[in-house]
Amino acid sequence: MDPRLSAQDIIRCTVCKDKIVQMYCNLCPMNLCKDCVGEHISDVSKKHDVVPLALRRSKLVYPLCQTHSEENCEMLCEDCNIPACPKCVISPTHKRHHFKSLKDLMNSKKENIEKERKRLKETVYSTFEEIVTDIETRLAEIDGKYEKLTLEVTKHGEEWHREIDKVIEKNKEDINEKKNQHRNALNQHLNDIKKLVADIKQSILETEDILQSKEVIKSLSYEIKSEKFTKLPSKLIVKFPEFTENNNRDQCSQLFGSLSSLSITTKEDGYTMKTPEAVSCPPVKPLLNEPELITTINTGYDELYSVTCLSDEEIWTRGGDKIMKLYNLLGNVLKSIQTKSGKMPRDIAVTRSGDLVYTDRDTRTVNMVKNDQIQEVIRLPGWKPNNICITSSDDLLVIMDSDDNKQSKVVRYSGSTEKQTIQFDSESKPLYSSGGLKYISENRNLDICVADSGASAVVVVNQAGKLRFRYIGHPSTFMGSFYHFFFKKESFYPCGITTDSQSQILTADRDNDCIHILDQDGQFLRYIDNCDLDEPWGLCVDTRDNLFVAEHDGGRVKKIKYM
Repeated sequence: MDPRLSAQDIIRCTVCKDKIVQMYCNLCPMNLCKDCVGEHISDVSKKHDVVPLALRRSKLVYPLCQTHSEENCEMLCEDCNIPACPKCVISPTHKRHHFKSLKDLMNSKKENIEKERKRLKETVYSTFEEIVTDIETRLAEIDGKYEKLTLEVTKHGEEWHREIDKVIEKNKEDINEKKNQHRNALNQHLNDIKKLVADIKQSILETEDILQSKEVIKSLSYEIKSEKFTKLPSKLIVKFPEFTENNNRDQCSQLFGSLSSLSITTKEDGYTMKTPEAVSCPPVKPLLNEPELITTINTGYDELYSVTCLSDEEIWTRGGDKIMKLYNLLGNVLKSIQTKSGKMPRDIAVTRSGDLVYTDRDTRTVNMVKNDQIQEVIRLPGWKPNNICITSSDDLLVIMDSDDNKQSKVVRYSGSTEKQTIQFDSESKPLYSSGGLKYISENRNLDICVADSGASAVVVVNQAGKLRFRYIGHPSTFMGSFYHFFFKKESFYPCGITTDSQSQILTADRDNDCIHILDQDGQFLRYIDNCDLDEPWGLCVDTRDNLFVAEHDGGRVKKIKYM
């Protein structure tokens, strides 16, 4: 998501592009900050009427008459097809001609432009965004798929004698060549699609500009463009080659096996235009005006860091010692598990089948508890696992730091197999701060959300690992919460993070004793700051969208109803 389109953006001065707008020139028209007013009115070639922003005029800007230069044209002569001023209307030139109001014509045209904007934004643009994500996801799979092919070739080669080593290397070269062809084909396809997406986006911005404009001619001269985007591009189908073994060893070079051809084709109906009716949305649950504290569970921990739901009635907790505890909502301990190493676990999560998973930074492992037995799932030489979450597909997302604390990355695992690494943005810059506290959660729309305390930000990427937005806390201009406007003093310090059935993102602001609720695009919705929270840390929600908050110093878990 373009940060300039973020919900946190505000209107900026047209001149300096930096400061907040406070003034407005009715005649130019132009948004101005106070510092740029002097520079603007110094242009004596034009007349200026600078007023406070709240007092700007909203009257329409009609074209000046070509015949009577002091008059505005508010009518259109249908016979001559030109704008006409009041003097033109009664002149002999337009005698017995038919006229229409330019304002009515503009309003009618803007209705069509609004339909155009809505269609481009809600159907065409979102469809192309999905196409881009599909291609990027397939690109992200390439290395893993071809690595699997390479391993197959290597394994088969180990069964043969030294004389076929050259054949093995030839096959590896063939793999790399086809991989490059595959990637190049998809990259070219992606670039073509992105160019169309950029054109669509520009058209959306153009329509929004016209809709906000008061210039009649600008509206009337707009030409509908969406039709050229409705014909979706052909879907590029690239079939992965397969390695075929051959166990006849009489002729090693010929019979070792070879890759099938790399199939690159296009499919005309490979993509489907998204329609509003086709969008599947969960039932809308409005936010409560005042969140309600339902219950408080005292865990006995001196320091509490994580909470995760086993069910709507049972929660696992992780504190500052080696014991992980399962509680019911009455505060009774149902089960206790000690880490295999005897060290404090870094984070906990629960799989779709109900098994507890925890990370151990000291042993650099991710472990699973099955039938009260601890099994090592992943070992990470050179990396220290931090926080984890379980995805909708039961994959495991692990955020980890390098041993020297200079790098951080998110890695997706299926079982113990690495599937994806997310570390850098499109400019090869790190997505996450090095070291520090980070919690992670997958959203309903498959975005990956990281609360990065070291960066004082919530970092959200899509399923393919592409940065969507960074949320850096709510601006101080927000007036929805009296307490936070007048008394909030600490910087944004996100700790725990979770998401709900509405794809809303909830993150704990530890130093300000509150929870921020955002929509899936990073727009701030509200605080939860009325439940006497004390250093909120870990978060989770149950299937009914009740929020569980782990309070750090008090060792309490609070269940809160907020929808």
